[in-house]
Amino acid sequence: MTIDPTSRHPHSVSQHRHRILRRVGAFVSYTALSLIALLFLFPFFWMVSNAVRSNAEVMAVPVRIFPEEYRWGTFVEALVSLPFGTFLLNSFVVACGVTAIVIAVSCLSAYAFARLKFPGREGLLLTYLSTLMIPQVMLVIPLFLIVSKFGWINTYHGMILPVAFSSFGTFLLRQFILGIPKDLDEAAMMDGASRLRILVTVIVPLAMPAIGLLSLFTFIAQWKSFLWPLIATSGVEKATLPLGLTLFQTQQGTAWNYIMAGATISMLPGVVLAIVLQRVIYKGITVSSGFGGR
Repeated sequence: MTIDPTSRHPHSVSQHRHRILRRVGAFVSYTALSLIALLFLFPFFWMVSNAVRSNAEVMAVPVRIFPEEYRWGTFVEALVSLPFGTFLLNSFVVACGVTAIVIAVSCLSAYAFARLKFPGREGLLLTYLSTLMIPQVMLVIPLFLIVSKFGWINTYHGMILPVAFSSFGTFLLRQFILGIPKDLDEAAMMDGASRLRILVTVIVPLAMPAIGLLSLFTFIAQWKSFLWPLIATSGVEKATLPLGLTLFQTQQGTAWNYIMAGATISMLPGVVLAIVLQRVIYKGITVSSGFGGR
């Protein structure tokens, strides 16, 4: 009589089936994630694909996924046809200036709302956060009148200061600071540290993941901002990169390949910043999880 060898080891058979199901599940998951990633990356591929072809081919019908002739010189032509150096400098000054002020103000206000006790704190926080529901378009005219009254039109501080305060940043950092144990503050106070020193030497280093995330969001938002720089500037000398790209639209037509080349170049600072900050953000998340939500 022949005995099935697998019947003697039902546990091993179950483990074998479990391994197969786990591998199949992993394969399906990776395949689905790869397809989703390709779907989200396709617009960027299409932008680069249009940047390396002639303008006539961009407008040609039927549409071709890959260009017939790769014109890598389009990037150089786009850079030299307009003062891209000026546009890049203006964008860097505005984006970095707004980011620095947002981080400084958000750290101070978030620490106050998270650690200090004063009358009306919750009501003031609620009022502060309610400004998130006000559309930016509704603030454009009042901000323009204020900036014009101070004579800040077409200046860096006119583009930076009106948008350099973020209630979202305050809320984000406050929620993170609430997860940091108060024992650290009390220990620092026993050593004679002031509130400001506690914020700088204790809270800020521990809150670097949230600060890095806020820095990334703020920098990218200001780097691609179009509406306020359009209103606050009146010439090429203070125009940012999004405004500079519109100069490729003329009465003779639109140079779509140059626009796509410029848009590709404008993506690089945000991508580099995201790569630099991702290690800080991920590392900080693992550290903050050890606090146990206290």
